[in-house]
Order: sequence, then C-alpha cells, then structure tokens
Amino acid sequence: MADSSFDIVSKLDHQEVDNALSQTSREIAQRYDFKGTGASISWSGEKGVEIEANADDRATAVLDVFKEKLVKRDVSLKVLDAGEPRQSGQVSKISVALKEGITSEDAKKIGKLIRDEGPKGVKAQVQGDELRVSSKKRDDLQAVIALVKAQDYDFAVQFTNYR
Repeated sequence: MADSSFDIVSKLDHQEVDNALSQTSREIAQRYDFKGTGASISWSGEKGVEIEANADDRATAVLDVFKEKLVKRDVSLKVLDAGEPRQSGQVSKISVALKEGITSEDAKKIGKLIRDEGPKGVKAQVQGDELRVSSKKRDDLQAVIALVKAQDYDFAVQFTNYR
C-alpha cells in the first residue's frame, strides 16, 4: 500500500484579501466617523496594503475595519504584518505587509514537533515553502493535523493535497 500524505502550507487567498480591501474602502467612504479624515486604503504592490488618514487613530481605525472584513472572509489575521502609524507630511500612514509561505526555520520547527510528539512512522520533509507529511496510516496523518492545529504559530497554517 502506498503512503498517504498531505502538505502543510501558509498560503494567502489573494481574491479574498482583494474583496476585503474593496469592502473596507466602500465602508470608510460611507461611514460618518471617516468623513473629512482623508481615510483611504489601497494596494501597494503585490504583497502590501497602504492605509492613509489625517490622524494616527483614524488610520488605526481603518486597519481595524480591514481586519474585521478579513475575519468575515475566513482569512487568518496572522498573514498581516502591520507597521506602526507614521507621519508623512500632513498624512498618517500604516504599511501592511501580507505574509505568505513557511520559512525554513518554521518548517524545521514543525518537523521537529512531528518527530518528537507525533505518531511513529510519520515522515516530514521540507519542500520549498511547504512541508510534506507522509505515513502509511491515515489515522496517523489525522493525529498530526490535530497536533499542528493545537500549536499557536505566528503564521497561518493550512493543510492541502490530502491523499
């Protein structure tokens, strides 16, 4: 019997993030507390979002609205790497980077966890920015998924390619 396997990845659904961003921009255009504050949110490159407003607290409020929209669309807030509000002339800006992929150190941490606490006979190997976990028994793979889900990592974790 062939080994069963799955991949542990940290991927970003760009369409959902784009939808959340457009919902946020529509909401701040309509809300009374954002009138006249120059509040805006937009893409800055492929993996970044730029938030602008005339005050630090307004820019932070826009970030909170954006986070709320992401949660409603089932996007983990761990993909956000928001900086502190900074003054740029008359405008306060917040740069938000979107994190994607598992770094090799994080993959090694997960691999060590699986080796130390996971069922015997489960193998984990790093493949680029993802981790392939394989075993002869599917029940062992289910146990590994539960084990990894129970950990609190500073990056979003998804399980794909289950066979």
